[in-house]
Amino acid sequence: MMALPHDPLTCVSPIDGRYGSKTAALREFFSEFGLIKYRVRVELAWLHFLAAQDGIAEVTLDDDSIVAMLAIGERFDLEAARAIKTIEATTRHDVKAVEYYLKQEFGKHDKLKHVTEFLHFAATSEDINNLSWALALKESREQVILPAMREVIEAISALAVEHAEVAMMARTHGQPATPSTMGKEMANFAYRLKQQYDRVAAVEIKGKKNGAVGNYSAHIAAYPDLDWNSLGQSFVTGLGLVHNPYTTQIEPHDFVAELFDAVARFNTILLDLDRDMWSYISLGFFKQKRLAGEVGSSTMPHKVNPIDFENSEGNLGLANAVLAFMGSKLPVSRFQRDLTDSTVLRNMGVGLAHSVIAYTSTMNGLKKVHVDATAILADLNSHWELLAEPIQTVMRRYGVENPYEKLKEHTQGRQVTQEAMAAFIKDACKDIPADEVERLLTMTPSNYLGNAVKQAQDIVEHVNFD
Repeated sequence: MMALPHDPLTCVSPIDGRYGSKTAALREFFSEFGLIKYRVRVELAWLHFLAAQDGIAEVTLDDDSIVAMLAIGERFDLEAARAIKTIEATTRHDVKAVEYYLKQEFGKHDKLKHVTEFLHFAATSEDINNLSWALALKESREQVILPAMREVIEAISALAVEHAEVAMMARTHGQPATPSTMGKEMANFAYRLKQQYDRVAAVEIKGKKNGAVGNYSAHIAAYPDLDWNSLGQSFVTGLGLVHNPYTTQIEPHDFVAELFDAVARFNTILLDLDRDMWSYISLGFFKQKRLAGEVGSSTMPHKVNPIDFENSEGNLGLANAVLAFMGSKLPVSRFQRDLTDSTVLRNMGVGLAHSVIAYTSTMNGLKKVHVDATAILADLNSHWELLAEPIQTVMRRYGVENPYEKLKEHTQGRQVTQEAMAAFIKDACKDIPADEVERLLTMTPSNYLGNAVKQAQDIVEHVNFD
């Protein structure tokens, strides 16, 4: 069988194929190239750090040497990554291949040759890998994940404010329930998503640089008089990470599980929104904009389907399946380490990519909908039985006997008209103050909203990214 060339049309995963344009921003973090580039960055940063320690006299780098060394990382490109993969074909060890590549590069500079054996000094592969993955997670969170989440939250918050006063019939158990506003229902989602956004942002991204089993054994063997725990902490925090002082050979990935659990909770709430938007569109509460040339059905020409929300829902399910597996798998490793985490870590981008695809699809869906206020009002005004709740509550206040039961008899399972509800009020409420009777008579399904309008308008105070 002929092997197909690599192309977006031949990719096994739709992440890099069909949805490649939506996930392109993640490539520099979670591709093979991205991982190799981070490894180079960490190796060079470690040597630079060693050179700055007075107690390590053997590593001396003047300003020109440092510039030459850092330039290797700054100009790192696909050609350099391919050179490392060529070395790896012989070593069959990806991190050692990075070390050998850097030694070759150092050999090209007279002022770097003398420190080549301090590349990867006292380091286990996981010292390099854990920091590389941690930087990938930290920087992808800052540059891709959180901005995408924020865009979704801000779009939903804007809908909440825009439609704060659009009264609608709520549905509990799928049945007519106390009115709300479309804006208030959007505000609910904006608030919930912002809570999870904050949790995603708050997870500490951790790292370690403490050797083969976490005890700085090789470090201390070479330089026993140095405070390696302090130096390890200083190096890790210098990379912008939080130091984990207690590890085996691997950083235990507890923070990765915490981060992915937080992303998954955000995703679950967004999936809830997708399903509600799908249902509101089905009810006619939202209309979708027609896009020129877009086909809704191959056989039914009239169709305009909520495909963006459906696509988002599907990708959120895939994302959460991957993230949940990683959250339960990665913190588990036999004794001081086994290799099962290695292949799993390489798939972190999969769960995050499906998340990003979903965020993009939800945004596309939100941009294509507009409220049909006429349809929403018609639905609401055909259910005057919704006023049974406030009427029986006022009757309770003024001591009317069995108000709930009277309203239940009058309304349960029935579609009540305005006239029928007014007649009930005049008859059943004749013993309560006249001004209260008048207030009940002026109440309608569209003005029985509690503080829904204010809650919708106030959402901007809770969805503040400053």
